[in-house]
Amino acid sequence: MSIVDTLSAVSLFSGAGGMDVGFMSAGILPVFANELDEAASMTYAANHGDYIQAGSILDHFESLHRFRGVDVVFGGPPCQGFSVAGKMDPHDVRSGLIRTFFDAIDVIKPHGFVCENVKALAVLSRWDSVRNELITRSRKNHFSALVVLNSSNYGVPQNRERMFLVGVLKGGSIRSNEHLHQVLLRELNEHKKMAPTVADLIKELGPAGSIGNPRICNAKITYASNPVLRKSPYAGMMFNGAGRPLNPLGHSCTLPASMGGNKTPIVDEEYIFNGGINYIEQYHQYLMDGGSPKKGEAPNRLRRLTVDECLAIQTFPKDYILVGSQSAAFKQIGNAVPCLMAEAVAASMKKILEMNSEHHSAFEPLAAYG
Repeated sequence: MSIVDTLSAVSLFSGAGGMDVGFMSAGILPVFANELDEAASMTYAANHGDYIQAGSILDHFESLHRFRGVDVVFGGPPCQGFSVAGKMDPHDVRSGLIRTFFDAIDVIKPHGFVCENVKALAVLSRWDSVRNELITRSRKNHFSALVVLNSSNYGVPQNRERMFLVGVLKGGSIRSNEHLHQVLLRELNEHKKMAPTVADLIKELGPAGSIGNPRICNAKITYASNPVLRKSPYAGMMFNGAGRPLNPLGHSCTLPASMGGNKTPIVDEEYIFNGGINYIEQYHQYLMDGGSPKKGEAPNRLRRLTVDECLAIQTFPKDYILVGSQSAAFKQIGNAVPCLMAEAVAASMKKILEMNSEHHSAFEPLAAYG
């Protein structure tokens, strides 16, 4: 049996729909989605349709039985309890929602699944017991494989590393967890592509406040009185706040959900559009040479990323609608899975499901959900 061009999916912890954009582009279309955050849920509905159900997934758990045997379940459960950017609190109630994801897998029994989360959950020893528990659960009815990917390898101008735990039903052409891991890496390699630089992306949008780039961040940039210097001018802390300068000729750091204030990354707009002196690198060299830290506000040529630039860095479509306040918009963008990264994973999953189904007599005919 051959998998049809369009597959059905259940999207959990959907956020503003970044992961969904990627899966849809690969031909995997959600028939049900769920998101707790009201603004993010409204953003999802505005772009994809009203099949998303707002509120806690626990309130909708009984309805998941309707989607038993769907092709794919995918989602990124809240990661604050595991993220190095957070408190890394194992008792954070949000940490338990990754187990809820696999409760849903047990109910739906999809042909395949994709669970996304922060890199720390995949690599840090403090999460060994949680990771081993999840891997064991993921292999109840499926073979599974865990990979850590950098979004910049898939056309995303951002060095965002994330783990993906991927599974396919046992009984098909995929013979083991190791086999799945090998095939997954091979397929992902087929979707690697160069990402544009930060400068290229901003030039395409136009200067901050222009028609193509209107949603500016007004958070001030002030000099740090006690700079923390590193070898790179794009590390350490030369300016107050957690929003670091970005290398215009490279890729962005991971965009955090806490953007909108002084945690929003910084760029030198004058250098990006007109060339000449790179102020960030010049000031870094001045400090490295023993110069005294400057005081007050930085020159106007330095500014925070705009909402539109952050959308583009996360590779959302240009016309993507964001519902809610500006702080809500930044939060939705920062919480999202980069769309092109999700598309690479989804396209790989689709190919693997097709391969797995070739000799999978246990598969029932793919159901049509409406």
